[in-house]
Amino acid sequence: MLTIRKNVKILEGRMFQPGLSELVVGRNASRTYSGLTLGNTVRFGGGNWTVVGIFDAGGSAFDSEVWSDARVLDDVYKRPTNLFQSVTARLTSPQALQQFKDSVTSDPRLNVQVSREIDYYAKQSTTLTTLITVLGGLVAGVMAIGAIFGALNTMYSAVSERSREIATMRALGFGGPSVVFSFLIEALLVSFVGGLLGCLAVLPLNGLTTGAMNWQTFSHLAFAFRITPELLAGGIVFALLMGIIGGLPPAIRAARRPIALALREL
Repeated sequence: MLTIRKNVKILEGRMFQPGLSELVVGRNASRTYSGLTLGNTVRFGGGNWTVVGIFDAGGSAFDSEVWSDARVLDDVYKRPTNLFQSVTARLTSPQALQQFKDSVTSDPRLNVQVSREIDYYAKQSTTLTTLITVLGGLVAGVMAIGAIFGALNTMYSAVSERSREIATMRALGFGGPSVVFSFLIEALLVSFVGGLLGCLAVLPLNGLTTGAMNWQTFSHLAFAFRITPELLAGGIVFALLMGIIGGLPPAIRAARRPIALALREL
């Protein structure tokens, strides 16, 4: 099993021995379910099982699983021997999938569906993925509205406090577009600093493993947060976009303000 799954490592204890009622438990399952700790004995299916190892699957779905000898499990549950719900095979290359699929699906003795493991787990977690995406979008939307109002408040305050400077620049010959551009640059700098601080704040979450209920299979599914460069870049771009939206109205107001009215305040 560990030969097929190169990303799985035994953290504590050892691998189960064939023919014995022993379990190895994913680290997320060990933290989530009571009794699945190293050396403990649990009872299910009418048999007693000893937890002999805790493994780490790198934050993948396997961290929520419990592994044992299939033959012993079949005997405890009185299931037919050599009857499996799924079989995992490691192929020589990604291109070999189609040949393997044609070979097994053309065998009349087998009634199987062949798919890549990543596609299988993606299909199994469609509901959970959709839920997380929708909730994440709602949170991002609320935060975006807050960021826009924050930028508006900051930039309107800047325009109010620097009305004399703006009037002096306009009197010296600077046009409205120049004033708008200068305030937009300031808004972009503020939003860039805010986006950068936000990216730094989420970096400690990289690799953090947690879990949630998979509503399609009604099982506990582990997953790990991955803070990739693409996500960080997307966060910075999102922050800059909010800065532009929040900084543009104050910049336009500053450019449209009558010079004579602003000079009276000097």
